[in-house]
Amino acid sequence: MGSAALTRHGSEPLQQWWAELRRELPWRATRDPWAVLVCEVMAQQTPVARVIERWAPFLERFPTVEACAAAPVADVLRLWSGLGYNRRALALHRCASTVVHEHGGRFPADVDALLPLPGIGPYTARALAVFAFELDHGVVDTNSARVLARWEGRRLSAREVQAAADTAVPAGDSWAWNQAMLDLGAGVCTRRAPDCARCPVAARCRWRQAGNPPPDPADGSAGVSGGQSRFVGSDRQGRGRLVDALRGGDVAAEALGAAMGWPDDPVRAERVAATLVAEGLVHRTADRYHLPAVDRSP
Repeated sequence: MGSAALTRHGSEPLQQWWAELRRELPWRATRDPWAVLVCEVMAQQTPVARVIERWAPFLERFPTVEACAAAPVADVLRLWSGLGYNRRALALHRCASTVVHEHGGRFPADVDALLPLPGIGPYTARALAVFAFELDHGVVDTNSARVLARWEGRRLSAREVQAAADTAVPAGDSWAWNQAMLDLGAGVCTRRAPDCARCPVAARCRWRQAGNPPPDPADGSAGVSGGQSRFVGSDRQGRGRLVDALRGGDVAAEALGAAMGWPDDPVRAERVAATLVAEGLVHRTADRYHLPAVDRSP
């Protein structure tokens, strides 16, 4: 039985399991769309434990979408230190500015209206619709996508996995259902060692019913992360090093290679730095690099 069968035959086992064993995460106590968005952006390819540490301090500095929009981008980037993927911080600031200037500071409560916002993709739009506005949508991240592929017993296309997620949602209970799905994938239906004996819906999983034969239906299924590329020595590492250096002040052009970890390869340093400049993450003024919108007043 797949996701449609799960809904037809009742979702109580999963909901009961989650009521007893749910993860107590701080953002689950709010329906504020700004706070939910900050959590979702932070959690992209970042361990939950680190997000727990950083979510509340970020909201103390930027408690509202208006506060973030009014702040220099550099302030947001500085507070993002240690979370990686600095483009997410830039997109978050741009999203806040758009919500303030084009929507009067109110997030649209509709997936189609959320999608045009900067940095808002299909996952984040549905996460906001569900976790802030409690609308009936399925939220597909790498954990829930893995669960759905195994339930269906086959690899799923992007359209199929979203349809399966939407079909499985019990009407009027999308918030709790999607949280349960995320917890099930994170703690039980894991990538390397699924614990089917602890799964509350194992009896309704086609892959389990077949005896968990290889290949795992989750491998290569849409929405399931395949792992990140090597970070050490990559352009990504150099980009992160430059932004980290700029959090402490300007970097002279002649010091660019050293700041990025490539003192003997200035050509590579300039090439990679140019991508940050093109994205708006870094500005170059004459012979110096700096974070955007830095307050230079004494």
